[in-house]
Amino acid sequence: MIKKNKLMEQALLSAPGYRECDFLLVLQPHEALYETIRQEKEYFKQQYSCETTYGKPHITLVKFQQYEMMTPRIVQHLTGIAPGLQPIKVELKDYGSLPSHTIYINITSKVEIMDTVKALRPAQKLMKIDNDRKPFFITEPYLPIALKLQPWQYEQGWKEYAHKHFHGRFIADHMLLLKRTTGEMRYNIVKRFEFENKHTKAVQQHLF
Repeated sequence: MIKKNKLMEQALLSAPGYRECDFLLVLQPHEALYETIRQEKEYFKQQYSCETTYGKPHITLVKFQQYEMMTPRIVQHLTGIAPGLQPIKVELKDYGSLPSHTIYINITSKVEIMDTVKALRPAQKLMKIDNDRKPFFITEPYLPIALKLQPWQYEQGWKEYAHKHFHGRFIADHMLLLKRTTGEMRYNIVKRFEFENKHTKAVQQHLF
């Protein structure tokens, strides 16, 4: 009976709806800045024989794991939150690092981003696949150039990027929900959520 129950459980978990997925909620730069950063990532890849510059330019707000069948509920909940958020100005300046594995573009306008992250916390119950895998709400936002570097890649790359300059800005007026089956490399866009500042506008209209 125990063996039979285990087999049934394994069959259930292998069903399409029970596939485990990795999710990201991200901010993405406008097209021109996006392309500039993409080229910088490509330069790093070529210069330092680095295959860990994968991923499109973005700023992660939340990352979590959940079963695929939960996607519609997650989308529904975020659809209720996003319109109340206001667009934010994101300022990018120069480079930083996480020794000894990551090089990224600094974000100087962190307060506005953290306010947005805070507003997403009511959705966290839908972002927890089990008690051991809770959602990670970013506490120090940055825009990565290269991740999971080997020690020599980090050391040589940081010698260059510690003295290299970068400046860019964009208005984040939406966020993207990305999803991939756990173990895969590429994320796909599930939904774009517009920041419409509706709550603030409604309050202003009521006051005046």
